[in-house]
Amino acid sequence: MNSPKLATPDHPVHELIARRWSPYGFADRSVSANDLRSLFEAARWAASSYNEQPWSYILATKENAADFERVLACLVEGNQAWAKQAPVLALGCTSLNFRRNGLPNAAAIHDLGLASGNLCLEATARGLSVHQMIGIYPDKARELFRIPEGVQAVTALAIGYAAAPDTLPEKVKERELTPRSRRPLKEFVFGSAWGQSASLLQ
Repeated sequence: MNSPKLATPDHPVHELIARRWSPYGFADRSVSANDLRSLFEAARWAASSYNEQPWSYILATKENAADFERVLACLVEGNQAWAKQAPVLALGCTSLNFRRNGLPNAAAIHDLGLASGNLCLEATARGLSVHQMIGIYPDKARELFRIPEGVQAVTALAIGYAAAPDTLPEKVKERELTPRSRRPLKEFVFGSAWGQSASLLQ
């Protein structure tokens, strides 16, 4: 029987996409430095507007307790409750202006998302899981990590090995066992007009 977290796509996709998911429970197991370097190497090779590569990450592992607690403090309380179990936390940041001319980069957040998407797939390939969060305190991150003006902390990432559901508190266990679902293609791939499904889906 398939795991409830294995996607059931309507059309064939790469197995890494089907396997990727965002757990709330993380096992008490560290992530190797080699694996972490490869995750961020994957992020490094993401596409970006004008090859600007506007993303930056602030990384902390439990081995460095002080930095880990500072990143944890940048998460909203609801996220702190479960993310504190992860062995690795990171903040995803992006430069809001182009280095090439100082003008606003409308693709900055999009490109950070592409980099983090690469990171997530590399993690999945290595048996790791990533849970991304928008629930952070950007101003606190700026203060605690001296993030410069023009750079914005946007997301946080919890990285580690997913915990077995039966080891989790009941509330978290219920989330972990809920099957994944997605809107069908016809609801977001349009053709002749907004809201009109593309002809290949009809």
